[in-house]
Formats: sequence, C-alpha cells, structure tokens
Amino acid sequence: MSQIHYFLATVAVTIAITFWAARRNSGRASFYAAEGKISAPQNGLAIAGDFLSAGTVLGIVGLFFSVGMDAAPYLITPLAGLFLMLTLIVGPLRRLGRFTLGDVITHRLQAPKMRIVIGLCTIVISLINLVAQLVGAGALIAIVFGIPFNIAVVIVATLMTVYVAFGGMLAATWVQIIKAVILIAMVGVLAALCLGRAGGYAPLFDLAEISARSRDMLQFGGLQLGMFGAISLALTQVAGMMGMPHLLIRFFTVPDERAARQSLVIGTTIIGLAMATVLLVIGPAAIAFVGAEESLRDPAGGIIGGSNMITMHLARLLGGDLLFGLMSAVAFSTILAVVAGLTIAISSATSHDLVLGFRGGRSLNERSEVALFRTAAFVTSAVGIVLAILFQKENITFLIVMGQTVAASTTFPLLILAIYWRGLTATGAIAMGLFGLVTSVLGIVASPAFWVKALGNAEALIPTDYPALVTVPATFLVGWLVSKSGSAREPQGAALV
Repeated sequence: MSQIHYFLATVAVTIAITFWAARRNSGRASFYAAEGKISAPQNGLAIAGDFLSAGTVLGIVGLFFSVGMDAAPYLITPLAGLFLMLTLIVGPLRRLGRFTLGDVITHRLQAPKMRIVIGLCTIVISLINLVAQLVGAGALIAIVFGIPFNIAVVIVATLMTVYVAFGGMLAATWVQIIKAVILIAMVGVLAALCLGRAGGYAPLFDLAEISARSRDMLQFGGLQLGMFGAISLALTQVAGMMGMPHLLIRFFTVPDERAARQSLVIGTTIIGLAMATVLLVIGPAAIAFVGAEESLRDPAGGIIGGSNMITMHLARLLGGDLLFGLMSAVAFSTILAVVAGLTIAISSATSHDLVLGFRGGRSLNERSEVALFRTAAFVTSAVGIVLAILFQKENITFLIVMGQTVAASTTFPLLILAIYWRGLTATGAIAMGLFGLVTSVLGIVASPAFWVKALGNAEALIPTDYPALVTVPATFLVGWLVSKSGSAREPQGAALV
C-alpha cells in the first residue's frame, strides 16, 4: 500500500465511526458526554488517546533531538499532574458535573455569570492546544504528500469539523480508543526496531553520543531555563494538566465516580509506559540514526521538514516506506482524535456555558443548543486554520505548554478553590478567572518564544517563556483577597468536599 492508501484508510475508518455515532446521538447529552455510557477501560484508552497527541509522537522526539534530557520534564511532570488529578479533582468533578467545567463551578457558587468566565478560559486553553495539533498535522501531510502546509491544515480542519458536528463525543471517544491502541502498538514496533538496529540498549546510547558530536544528551541545561524557568515549567505542566478542559470533560462520559477514577488509573498507566518508551528509546535513536543521516538535512543544516518530522524520518530509516506510511497514518489519526476532543471542549463551552451565562441560567431548547454546538465547531475550525498558519514554524510541544500555562492559571485554581475552600465567593471566582486568563495570555504574548520568534520583535518584554510561577500564585491570591473583601456581603455556599 502507498502512503496515500494508509491515509485514506484512516479517514475512511474515522468517517465510518462518525456516521455510526451520528445515528446514535439523541441530543445534547450525546454530543457533550456520550450519555455517560462509556466504560472505565474504554475511557482509560480514550484519555490516553487524548494525551498521547502530536506533542508526544512528533514534538517530544524533536525536542529530545535538540536538547537531550531537557525534554524529560515535558513528559515526567504531566504524570505528576495526572496523579494529583486522581487524588484531588476527579471524584468531585464527576460527582457534581454533567457536561462542562462550568457545571461544577456553578453548582457550588450559583452564579450563572461565572459560566462566561469558565467558558472563555476553556475556549482559550483548547484553542491553543488545537493550533498545536493542526501545526503537527499540516507539517505531516505536507511532507508526506508534497502539498502546501496551508492546504494540509484545511484538510485536517475539515475532517475535524465533520467528526464533531455529526458524531459528537461518542465519535470522538471511539476514534481516540482505536488510535490509542494502534499508536501504542506502533510505538512498540518502532522502539523494537531502534534497539534491533543498534544491537541493544547500551549500544544505542553509544551511537547517539557519536551522532550528537560530543554533546552530552544526559546533561541537563540544553534549554537554558535557569532555576526560575525550570520550576515554572514544572508548575505549568503539573497544574496545567489538572486544568485541561478536554481531558476533564472525559470524566463526564462514564457512569459514576468509581468508573471515572478507574479510567484515569488505566489511562495514566498507558501514558506512562508510552512516554517512557519515547524518552528512553525513540529519542536517543532519533539522535543516533536521523542525526547521522546527512541526506535528511536541508542546505542550512537543519532537518528536512523541521524538528516535528524527526519521528517520521526515523520510521523511514528503520522500516522503509511501509513503516513510514504506517507511522504517518498513526500520527495523522492521533491528531484527528485529539483535535476532535479539543473542538468538543470549545463547542460545548460555547453552546452550554456561554449561553447559560449570558442568559442568566436559562438554557436554549435542546435542538437550538445542538445547532449552536455544531456552529461553534465550524467557527473553531476556521479560527484554528488561521492560527495554525501563523504558528506553523513553532515546536508543537511548546505550543501545548502555552495552553497548559493558561490552564494552570485559570481552570486549575478555580476548581481547587471551588472544591476545597468554602470561603470562595462568586465575585472572587470571577475575579480570579479573569485575572488568570489575562495575565497568562499576556505572559505568553510577551515571552521570547512569541514576542521575538513569532512576531519578529528584537527583544522580549519578559525574560521567560514560562510565566506560571508568577501567574498561578497571583491568581490564587486574587481569589482569596476578593472573596475575603466581599465575604461579609456575599453568600459563599459550602465547599464541595
């Protein structure tokens, strides 16, 4: 089979799943949460599918190729976030929410306008992550088929819209399950080929050190983060993981709290095994084999297709066109599944949270809400295309961390205080949500990665790409100060636990 046949087969399977799901969707409960009928093992695989995105398959390997073991925090710290999510958030979230994060917050505070804030936060976080996935998809399809990046992004965005607008959460879940199984199998195959080509694990590292040209891959410091940047990056990924809307809404798809916890344990186990393989085997192999292959370098000395395509080059070197085609299809299906989940998070926040917020808690009728959900999916697709074209040269992993920065500064502190602090007031929650959203976005815009690399300015407005060490504590402080200053006049309600 040629590469195009692998892609067409992937598209055919996902479209078939979408139409199967569309025939079973009966209303907003189906579109938002698959009517809560997904089992714990199924949801665990879907969680793994949501997490093991283009950032894992393409971005992390590219980052390891550039900076060695400095890529490790991008994989290890999210696991810590998942464990804390299991301990602190999953139970109350599933017990009190129905469709969105706004359901959880307003259950405690009884303030419909709070939905506007949480809805905006969800949209911004998910849109940043959506752009990261579209960048990966565009680069992948462009290099495989030799078509312009812009056209490739439009193709992916169109497919994404079809999945969400017609299949909803049920289709997205089964696409994620299937691609998670295939992805895990292909990562295992690629790792085995890497070890086989090198003759074992120790020889693999010896080859990598030779290819790295005396650069010590095990030495931290390649990213030149400094103490502040390293701590801030860790906080970003731990707290950001606990606030990612497209992951959190997955717990509304299972029948009860027990199933939600079980699904996260299953998902975290799968994620940990896959990420360890990527970090400890595939990353060093990329340096050993891709780094030593001069034919894969462009005239400027960089890798053809950029750092996001190193995994694909490795697959071709080790398994020829067959493995390259299979890995391309797997990476493509990975991106399709994740963008579908992100689009559902954006669409449900728009049609459910924003509508209830602006209408003072009064919902639309079910037919109108589903229509708005679909419209939001189309708009999301259009906006995602424009932003992906703007950020097409940025590393996927860093784009994902941008989204985690906003999540760590908004949805994470909102959920923690709403669940565990009875002193939180509606005014305090609104203030902290808006403050965290504005400061984290401004911090990203003013950072060297955005202000200098993306916008072309000579010097960044702030010295770090990771502002969470400032924005996260400041958001908690704003929530505490505003709640305390108004607590005598405003009812607080009870903590959720």
